[in-house]
Formats: sequence, C-alpha cells, structure tokens
Amino acid sequence: MSGLAERRILLGVTGGIAAYKAAEFTRLLARAGAQVRVVMTRAAQDFVGPLTFQALSGEKVHTDLLDPDAEAAMGHIELARWADLIVIAPASADCIARLAHGHADDLLTTICLATESPVAVAPAMNQGMWAHAATAANVECLRRRGVTILGPASGDQACGETGSGRMREPAELVSDCTEVFGPRVLSGHHVLITAGPTLEALDPVRYLSNHSSGRMGYAIAASAARAGARVTLVSGPVQRPTPAGVERIDVQSAREMQSAVATHLEAADIFIATAAVADYRPAEIAERKIKKGDEDGRTLALARNPDILGEACARSPRPYCVGFAAETDTVAENAQAKRRSKGADLICANAVGAGIGFGDVDSTLELFDEHGSVRLGPADKETLARELIMAIAERVRSLTQEQRNKAT
Repeated sequence: MSGLAERRILLGVTGGIAAYKAAEFTRLLARAGAQVRVVMTRAAQDFVGPLTFQALSGEKVHTDLLDPDAEAAMGHIELARWADLIVIAPASADCIARLAHGHADDLLTTICLATESPVAVAPAMNQGMWAHAATAANVECLRRRGVTILGPASGDQACGETGSGRMREPAELVSDCTEVFGPRVLSGHHVLITAGPTLEALDPVRYLSNHSSGRMGYAIAASAARAGARVTLVSGPVQRPTPAGVERIDVQSAREMQSAVATHLEAADIFIATAAVADYRPAEIAERKIKKGDEDGRTLALARNPDILGEACARSPRPYCVGFAAETDTVAENAQAKRRSKGADLICANAVGAGIGFGDVDSTLELFDEHGSVRLGPADKETLARELIMAIAERVRSLTQEQRNKAT
C-alpha cells in the first residue's frame, strides 16, 4: 500500500506557468491513494481552470476566502483542520513573501496561518527572482518556522533563461510527500554531515578547490532531518539554502572543516563525510597576490591536508562512520580499499569522469561494507539521499541490536 493512501493533502496552487504541473501532481497524488483538495489563488486561475483540478481530484476546488456557502461553517478553518499536509505547488515568489510576512488576505494564506499541520512549498519562479536577496530571506524565514522547501530544480525556464527556480517534477513531489509521512527511522540520533568542497587559499585572491556542488550532502542532510534526526551540517563554500531543521556551520578550508567536525563529533552517533575535501593545500599562503612575472612556470609546494574521515574512524568511542569515494576507474576495488584503510563502516562510491561527475542531476551510488555491496539508482540525488538514509538507519539499527545481543 502506498505511503499516501488515505492521507489528506491540501494542494495550494499559485500563479505561474508551472501551474500546469500541479494538474499532473494532483493526478499522481490521487493515484497514490491520497485524498486531495485544491485551493487556487486568483492568479493561478489565469493559467489553469478550477474544473481541471476538480476532475482530477474528484473534489470541489476552493478559490475564495469569503465564500458565503463555505464560510457559514468557517470553511478556511475546516480546510486547515482537515489537511494532514499542505503543499503549495507551484509557490510563486509573491506567495512565499506573503507567507513569510504572515499575510492572510486570501484563502490559501489564511489556511496556512490557521493550520497545525506540516506545510511544504515547491518554489517556481524566474532564476533571477529565486536568487534575489529578498526571496532568499523569505525562504530562510519559512525554514526557521519549520516549513519544508521542496526544491527548486535547475534547468531551462519558460522565460528562455536557465538556472535554479523550476518547480520540481510532479513525481518527485509525490516522493517528497511520501517521505513526510514516512517512518522517522533516525529519531533520537544526532547526524553530523560534511558537504561541498574545501577552498585552500594560495594568496589573497587565488585558491585550490574542486567541482563539488554540495548537492548530495545537502540532500542527505534534508533527508536525515525528515527522518527525525538532529542534524549538524558542516559545509564548504556552496550556494545552497540550508535544509529545514538543519544546523549549518560554514567553513572554507579543510583545517576549518576538521576543527568544526572535531567540535561536534563527540555528540554525534552517525558521521557522514560527503565533502570533497582537498587532499592538499599550499604549503605557504602568500600575503600578497602572486604576480605572474617573466618566468615560464612556477613550482607550487603542497602540504597534505588532514584526513577528517580517518580521524573520526580512529576515535574511541566513535560514531557510525560513512565515507564517500568518487572514482574514475575500478570503483569497487578502490571503494573497498578506502573503507578498509580508513576503518569506515560504509563507503558510498560513485563513478566520475567524462560525461559524469559532480553536479549531475542523476547519479548512481554503490554502498560497500564488510558484507558486500548494494547499488542505489540511477536516480536524482534527493531520491538517492532518501534511500541512503534508510540504508544507514537499517545498518545502525542492526549494529545496535548486535551490541545488545553481545551484552546479554
């Protein structure tokens, strides 16, 4: 049976070309067994008619705050209490702003203020609007209040531009909703996660780094939080919003990441090292910008960076340790060798190289532990993150049970 069977989902649809995706989202939710009621803003009705959603949901579509028939029974309060989950998809920049500032001037925003149920929004807007500081502040405000932010995705937009701001695909949103109602398999656990690249300064304007986008680490942090864990995310420099319910610590260099991890490791019982930590750093950082000069080349002296995962694995007692390995060849052999050399409990390996690698939308993960390997995907990183969190939770639970058995 679907995890959405008999769940009551209130879908809010706001104005934007992505409203056409909301129709497919409604169809997929109903097919998964959910009861769906739709609330449309006036702007949304300029893109898709209420009759479409009525046909797909089998329910009356709600459009007006002051509906005489509904308000006789305080309709907005009834809808707020009816919903197990409120999802706004698409959520325009205007809708996000009004939610952040507590407006209640239409049916949808009034319901969101009146409800005690979880609220999730799927942003959909031009990439410039999504990147604007005002939108970023409004989104962060909603996150602090416990609103789940679903996306946005990145790619081609209706305006002809390309970038972040696309609404996530309907099937992905269905998976997101399923996860909201899923088992909180990491309840009571503290998960420490590293993500993104490190930046190793060469002089005041140059540095050594890599192509890590941080997307996988952030997706894992979001999934761990939704699975009930307390999550601390130590992040290298990336342009990504902080997932809901996650404590984020920003660092630049590998040594800064090492220090932040050491500070929080004792309180964690699961450590997931997804960060692409630079293996080396310049042995010396020039105080002034290095000039090109007349020489044909320059020799750069490098120093080895700390082994953050190895240090975590060497602690006693230590958390359950998960590492990542990006490999260009012989993935299985290299991943198992890394697991053994580090002393990690689990290594998650993925292939990188020509045509595949950092930042790809879809990926494959292969999990290696002392018992063998399991393949996840291919799928988008958010789906892989959910599956990985489930796999880690199962292994931690089995390990805990094994320890109990030994104690008896």
